Amino acid sequence: MRIHLLSLAGLIFLAPGIIIGCSPDQTPGEPQAQQQSQPQEAAGTLQVRANGEERAREGLVSKDGWRITFDNLYANLADVTAYQSEPAFDPEQGGEIQAQEKVVVLDEVQTVDLAQSGDGQDSVLVAEASNVPAGQYNALSWRMVPATEGPAQGQTMVMSGTAEKEGRTINFVLNIDREFEYVCGEYVGDERKGIVQVGDTADLEATFHLDHLFGDGETSADDPINQGALGFEPLATLAQNGNLQISTSQLQSQSPQTYQQLQEILPSIGHVGEGHCREANTQTVG
Repeated sequence: MRIHLLSLAGLIFLAPGIIIGCSPDQTPGEPQAQQQSQPQEAAGTLQVRANGEERAREGLVSKDGWRITFDNLYANLADVTAYQSEPAFDPEQGGEIQAQEKVVVLDEVQTVDLAQSGDGQDSVLVAEASNVPAGQYNALSWRMVPATEGPAQGQTMVMSGTAEKEGRTINFVLNIDREFEYVCGEYVGDERKGIVQVGDTADLEATFHLDHLFGDGETSADDPINQGALGFEPLATLAQNGNLQISTSQLQSQSPQTYQQLQEILPSIGHVGEGHCREANTQTVG
């Protein structure tokens, strides 16, 4: 397996007098034979983008009838890594990624706003790496950690917006500080992603399925997505004077049942399109 750390570049200088070694046919003390130059590896550019889908950008109706629109939906990503895996990685089968190529696209931390994708696309750029080996990157992993600065400081995710139902309006901010680590297989969607060709740019996508949390009011109540979702009503009951600003630790003390349900749902939010991920800390597959 070859590992490419593409956000760092360095030069190694060899001090005079250090003996590196000699080729099998070289006698110590004799000049080393001129090495033939190796062909340059075929390479392209790989982007990783984050997508909260239309639910983040345009809003959604929760399973219990609240119309939710987001002003901001901050997600804080770290250690974003793409792989060429053989065999293909299946998060539902367990095991580890068998990486033939491994590219660290982002080795720092980046906060993105899933509600404001910008640049004319449905997703927002997290990071990109150039000079990556050509081929299909069919696995992706990333961590979510509390931000150290910026609008999501201290939090892994921050969801802020407005919820409306039957003439009632609630302005809300939900702060989530729990860490996650998603390990995902191949992107599944209308088009294939992650296929890097020489001289071209390809992309992969970290996708966040908000319907796992709030449900989908446009489907039936007995739909599986609604059976496991929290909805918004349990949060609405905690609002005062039309406002709710709450962290997960506050939720734990004010509504232990809601807190517990939230903790069970959050690991399943991460996807690659419709493709599945395993949350490594809980072994939850979403």
